[in-house]
Amino acid sequence: MRCPFCGAQDTRVIDSRLSQEGDQVRRRRECTECKERFTTYEAAELNMPRVIKANGSREPFREEKLRAGILRALEKRPVGSDRIEASINRIKKKLLARGDREVSSRFIGESVMQELGELDHVAYVRFASVYRSFEDVNEFREVIDRLEKQPHPNEKRDQPDLFDDEPEP
Repeated sequence: MRCPFCGAQDTRVIDSRLSQEGDQVRRRRECTECKERFTTYEAAELNMPRVIKANGSREPFREEKLRAGILRALEKRPVGSDRIEASINRIKKKLLARGDREVSSRFIGESVMQELGELDHVAYVRFASVYRSFEDVNEFREVIDRLEKQPHPNEKRDQPDLFDDEPEP
């Protein structure tokens, strides 16, 4: 690693630590020439799969497009940004875990619907109405009837996990 102060080629690592999220390594370095210290971050470079659109065209995966769709569905809904970001990260991890170079936009859309169903039922219906191109009120009614049979996302979060390994205090 080249020194950002003097440009020397030789630096040494003084300290290495994982970042708070655990997905980066933070390294403190010292230049062997000018003795200045600086910090670098190392992260895995992961290639997201390309997206195959409904019309057969292909485009790069764009996280900002995913986020915009989710935020549009959740507009004026009481869902915290940390939960939204966690959902976006779960979708990205699901895409990476498939190991495919290409993934259909339909798979991404279904993943978004699954996450929105966990976050907020109103946002789920909003997204589904556009994503599935609802034509009449009966399609809304079918989705709402199905959602009414499921526990509300906030109720689910407050329920203890029956399969949790550790008992709660």
